[in-house]
Amino acid sequence: MKRTAQRWLFLVVAALGGLAGMGLFTFNYAEGFSYFSTDPKSCNNCHVMNEQYDSWQKGTHHAAAGCVDCHMPTHLVNKLYTKAENGYRHSMRFTFMDFHEPIQITPRNRGIVQQNCVRCHDALTHNLISYDTGKGEGVSCLQCHVHVGHGAR
Repeated sequence: MKRTAQRWLFLVVAALGGLAGMGLFTFNYAEGFSYFSTDPKSCNNCHVMNEQYDSWQKGTHHAAAGCVDCHMPTHLVNKLYTKAENGYRHSMRFTFMDFHEPIQITPRNRGIVQQNCVRCHDALTHNLISYDTGKGEGVSCLQCHVHVGHGAR
């Protein structure tokens, strides 16, 4: 192998190693493995969630549902995709301090919450003909019950 090719190979390997090292350090520092758990404390790793976490602990859903029960899809592939998407968005926003306080739910995640409301409360909601799918159609549970799971008291 020529000397210049060896230098380029060394630089590429060193750069990739540096990036991998920084990524592993950041993942460890941010307690990244905790995000694979269903423990609501992992959702409270960031100070921005303190109000929601505290009000959830005092709310009616505390005994019956954790964060992932309401905020994640039930299907495994969709759940993993949503965790990855949310984790990436949250890490970028919190790293660059580019987030709204109080934290706001995205339209896609609002649709997930709606689907989980309907799924868990099917006995109460089965008579509803239409419900919000996150696309602005029908009645949304969150229109009237926005503070049930957590929120300002």
